Amino acid sequence: MAYNKKNYYTRIIEIQNLTKDCQSLGMTNVHIYKTYILPHYHISKRTFDEYLGIPAERELKKLKEAENNQTKLFPDEE
Repeated sequence: MAYNKKNYYTRIIEIQNLTKDCQSLGMTNVHIYKTYILPHYHISKRTFDEYLGIPAERELKKLKEAENNQTKLFPDEE
């Protein structure tokens, strides 16, 4: 698993985008998993299926907004 949530969601988005691109070419999820995902990401089929169901872009956007709000609470004083 990734070190933090930002990296975790970024990795999921990579996998989701790769899957979308391959699906548009007519490949099945099993073929995509065996050919592209397993050799590069080393995750199980179950994890791959779970990643496809996670709204990663939305969650990453929430994390970035929370990070921006956190930095606004403590502005740099010069």
